[in-house]
Amino acid sequence: MSQDDVGVDLDTSLGYHLKQAHSVLRSAMDAALRPLGMTVPQYACLELLHQRPGLSNSELARGAFVSRQSMNVLLQSLEREQLVSRPDQSPAGRALPVQLTPLGGERLRAASAAVSSVETRMTQALNINQQQQLRDLLASCVKALSE
Repeated sequence: MSQDDVGVDLDTSLGYHLKQAHSVLRSAMDAALRPLGMTVPQYACLELLHQRPGLSNSELARGAFVSRQSMNVLLQSLEREQLVSRPDQSPAGRALPVQLTPLGGERLRAASAAVSSVETRMTQALNINQQQQLRDLLASCVKALSE
C-alpha cells in the first residue's frame, strides 16, 4: 500500500480477523444450537443465570451483548417455555431477579455440550498452552479497550 491509499490491509488487520472469527464462531454456534430449538442469545442468558442466579434484565442484557429491550423479549419467551422464572414483584427496588428453572438447567446442559463441541473444533489445532495464550491475549485486548 502506498501512502496515498486509504484503508487498512485486511490481511494484517487484527480487527478484521477478530470480526471474521466472531462471524464463523457465531454461525457454528447457531448451527449447533438450532436442533435444540435455541439461539445464541438464549444460550448466553441461560449460561449467565446458571453461573450468576438472580441477575436482572439489565445485567443479563449486558452479559449477553443485547439491548435491554431485546433481553426483555428473550426472557418472556424463556418464561413461556418454562426455562426461567421471575417473581411477580421485585423483592427490592424495581429489578426482577431471574432464576433458571430445573427444565432450563436440563436444556442448558444440552446446549453447553453443543457449544463446547464447537469451541473444541475451533481450537483443535492449538495445544493447551496456545489456547491459554489466546485467552490471555484476547483478555488483554478487551482490557486495553475498556480502560
